[in-house]
Amino acid sequence: MLEILGYIGALFIGIVLGITGGGGSILTVPILVYLLHYNPITATAYSLFIVGTTSGFGTIQNLKKGLVVPKTGLQFAIPSVIGVYITRKFIVPKIPETILYFGSVQLSKATFLMLIFAIIMFMAAYSMLKNKREDVAVNAKSKSLAVVILQLFLVGILIGLIGAGGGFLIIPALLKFAKLPMKKAIGTSLLIITINSLLGFIGDVQNMEIDWAFLISFTTFSVVGIFIGLYIQHYINEKHLKKIFGFFVLIMSFFILYKELLS
Repeated sequence: MLEILGYIGALFIGIVLGITGGGGSILTVPILVYLLHYNPITATAYSLFIVGTTSGFGTIQNLKKGLVVPKTGLQFAIPSVIGVYITRKFIVPKIPETILYFGSVQLSKATFLMLIFAIIMFMAAYSMLKNKREDVAVNAKSKSLAVVILQLFLVGILIGLIGAGGGFLIIPALLKFAKLPMKKAIGTSLLIITINSLLGFIGDVQNMEIDWAFLISFTTFSVVGIFIGLYIQHYINEKHLKKIFGFFVLIMSFFILYKELLS
């Protein structure tokens, strides 16, 4: 039953990615960890492949519709993908299995990564639920190119740690700094997520054994989901969906904190 729910979750991941250009990927790690019982280190690695491949199919569909700006996507992807690759190849393997001791209580590497994940989920939920318009003009001139590049690099490190595509961080940057309209920001974010996730996953291939049979079957469900999401995108109110999904992500963040700290 848990395995069936896991594959239904894979379908849902793709649907949300197709509709919003981000957000669905943040569910991948909890599904792999809590429903399918994968170690968080393995789950974050598998998540990069699942999210990257699924987003790749979404990118192709959006390219056909003229909703992807490849030049902007590549410019934003380069600093972040460097951060993702460095994190997966060098940083994650070097994190000690036990990070801190609190008397008889230990903070393990797996728990540490899941706590970071819960915090990022909380931030993602906040960004989806806040009442401000997403296309509010921001004075980008106050930030130098070097600062923007550094921010994208740090986004890449976060993506590498949590195994999520980072669409909830990338889309606001595309709106504010590239001045893209919402639909093009969504389409372009899928291109950036594809590049970040798949190149970051290469760092994991060099460090661990991969269960390709499971990974491909799970990803297939997610890819089917993104085609469904891209189709129904035309028939639903995206803002209302984002609110509902934001509450769901918020609940999930507290669930992870409960599982990791209290259960």
